Amino acid sequence: MSATTPPARPAPRSAAPASLGRLGSLAERLESPVTTYYLLVGATALLVVIGLVMVLSASSVTSYKETHSSYTVFLNQLRFAVIGVVGAVVASRQPVRRWRRAAPFLLVGAFLLQATVFSPLGVSVLGNRNWIRIGGMQLQPSEFAKIALILFGATVLSSKRRRLGEFKHAVVPLVFPAAFGIIGLVLAGRDLGTGMVLLAIVAGMLFAAGVPARMFALAGGGAALLSVVMVVTSKNRMNRIHSWIGGGCTDPNGACWQTIHGQYALADGGWWGVGLGASREKWQWLPEAHNDFIFAIIGEELGLPGTLVVIGLFAVIAVACYRLVLRSDDFFTRVATAGVMVWILGQAVINIGAVIGLLPVIGVPLPLVSSGGSALVTTLFALGMLVSFARNEPGCREALAARPGVVRRSLAVVPLGRRSRS
Repeated sequence: MSATTPPARPAPRSAAPASLGRLGSLAERLESPVTTYYLLVGATALLVVIGLVMVLSASSVTSYKETHSSYTVFLNQLRFAVIGVVGAVVASRQPVRRWRRAAPFLLVGAFLLQATVFSPLGVSVLGNRNWIRIGGMQLQPSEFAKIALILFGATVLSSKRRRLGEFKHAVVPLVFPAAFGIIGLVLAGRDLGTGMVLLAIVAGMLFAAGVPARMFALAGGGAALLSVVMVVTSKNRMNRIHSWIGGGCTDPNGACWQTIHGQYALADGGWWGVGLGASREKWQWLPEAHNDFIFAIIGEELGLPGTLVVIGLFAVIAVACYRLVLRSDDFFTRVATAGVMVWILGQAVINIGAVIGLLPVIGVPLPLVSSGGSALVTTLFALGMLVSFARNEPGCREALAARPGVVRRSLAVVPLGRRSRS
């Protein structure tokens, strides 16, 4: 009896095609016309939620001491968040032509509003006169000036795109008189941080518009000279700069109090944090814990993962803005997007750099996260404007219109009854 030959085993399937298929599917999703839209909406929503949670935690002690309620600052921030979300939704539905038409009127309004800080309505905070109080509500006009300057700059640069190689067309009227006037009013109120952000916005728009590099060298020299003058004429700023470059912050009870305690908070948090709500530095140790130094409280309570999540969400906004600049065919859209991108990311870099000690303390809040009604509302409105630009990407509007509505998607998972068997 002859032995039977056992059947040959089938060759194992390679995992490479499956992994390549998954990578291909991911690449297709990233190239979807709605990717930019969802990146902007998702990252913005998460940052606002994180900001509300951390404002509640960081402000609870100070709020209770001042108002006998731990929720006063949080509820105020929540109110502005609702206003900002409504404004963002309205902005996301506006066509590009409407932004162009509104630009000159918004700029005039920004001038008048910023000039109001020198009227009896103006309020000084920590030496800076950059706020107004109306009906018990305190507003910062320079936050609204950012949007006005971005829209006006995008309108002017798009209309002069063929002549931006000439100095006069690159400078007039965006740099002078528009930016010169608004930044001058802000600096007159001694708010150097906001002035630097406005200057960066203008530079970002000019760069995105393709202005020759030689003009940036001239403008950069002037900006540096102005910054030096603003620093040497202020004892407070000189102390901050000296603490930053003059051997480091060594006296926790002097000019370095805020910087030292911000770093204490990050050190206490370590890898995993002390737990949400368990911060020790917010107990009257760290000034402006819920505002300029909220990133330190995030690091203390949520540890390294919490800080990386916040930084990662700003990186997502950067990717979305970059995609929008590359994929848009409209010159106005590209320049305006660049302005908003420089505004949000530049301000985030300045804030985080000051908290971790890489930059001097300038007094710039962390966008969407720090406490501050004017900043939150205007930032959400600007991001809503970017969402309106994203909706105009080729194929995006049609893809969004083809989605089932929220109610229909919700009802799709609800059993409506058993079907009768035949």
